[in-house]
Amino acid sequence: MTRKIVPILFAAALAAGIGLAPAHAQDDDRAPPQNAMKLSEIVAKVEKRDGFRYIDDIEWDDGLYEVTYYTTDRAKVEIRFDPVTGEPK
Repeated sequence: MTRKIVPILFAAALAAGIGLAPAHAQDDDRAPPQNAMKLSEIVAKVEKRDGFRYIDDIEWDDGLYEVTYYTTDRAKVEIRFDPVTGEPK
């Protein structure tokens, strides 16, 4: 009886979208360096820019934070920030 239940539970878990794969540690090359500024500090810098309206997206790409935001005159701005210095690149 147990042999019939296990495949049914497995199928139900897949149908429910429950991942059964083992968790993997975060890749070091995908994570900001240990001495990186807090993302909230970089966001605060963006929010202080002239004409800032709202942040649309933040990505971690090629070792830099890529921030996309819009200004009050609806211009789209994309800036890449160094994670350690917090300065635009």
